[in-house]
Amino acid sequence: MSQDFSTFASDCRHRVDSALDHHLPLGSDPTQLRAAMRYSLFNGGKRVRPILAYASALAINPLVDLALIDPVACALECLHSYSLVHDDLPAMDDDDLRRGKPTCHIAFNEASAILAGDGLQTLAFDLLTQTDLPASTQIQLVRQLASGSGAEGMVLGQAIDLAAVDHQLDLTQLENMHRHKTGALIRAAVAMGATAAGATPTQLHALDSYAAAIGLAFQVQDDILDVTADTATLGKQQGADIARNKPTYVSLLGLDTARDKATELHQQAQAALRDFGESAMHLRQLARYIVERSN
Repeated sequence: MSQDFSTFASDCRHRVDSALDHHLPLGSDPTQLRAAMRYSLFNGGKRVRPILAYASALAINPLVDLALIDPVACALECLHSYSLVHDDLPAMDDDDLRRGKPTCHIAFNEASAILAGDGLQTLAFDLLTQTDLPASTQIQLVRQLASGSGAEGMVLGQAIDLAAVDHQLDLTQLENMHRHKTGALIRAAVAMGATAAGATPTQLHALDSYAAAIGLAFQVQDDILDVTADTATLGKQQGADIARNKPTYVSLLGLDTARDKATELHQQAQAALRDFGESAMHLRQLARYIVERSN
């Protein structure tokens, strides 16, 4: 990760963390709900989706006021965090570790984790109405997030994933699953940042091609890391996918071909940005980070 990108990513994380802290104070909640929500939000996430939103906004307008993007970034992280809380539940992936820490249902309890996820999901959509953007843009953002996260996006991918346990998928079926489960919200993040910055339909189309490639590359790299990184580096149990007999790019293609696939997708992402100038620098750097990250 280059120094310039490292600084940019750190600045973005600081922005979204400060905004999330403002929008979800601990307050005087007599239950554990807010504590569980905050535990899930502030447990060391990489903030990839918020960073993508900031980077895509800057690709459209290098002079954009990032304060306009803060609620969008927060909404994306709330939605993503909710999905992880629910994905870790015993009825889903039954994980005990997330980012090196006990998962929400372990740190609190299963009911609190379910409600924390529910609260984070609804907060995400509320945040999109708390911007100074025109009402028509707010509605577009809500639709983009709903499409990327709902029964035509991430949730569908999770359902396909659960149904695929102990079943052999071919490459087309595996890609369809991950284009929904992982890729859909990444595509939404890029589209939402660009939309908030005033992107044209042509620009949105090009950025969607970029986002589709990195969304799939993100999952390919996840599958590679599941067999090559240790538990301490991953922050979750190494080899968990193999233990559950879940189909992965590595199990289907082999490790070397999976790495080739990640490289190919990185090249596709870079090609999608060919009509963008220096303003898309951070998007280009993000694509490289996604296929080179170690956790």
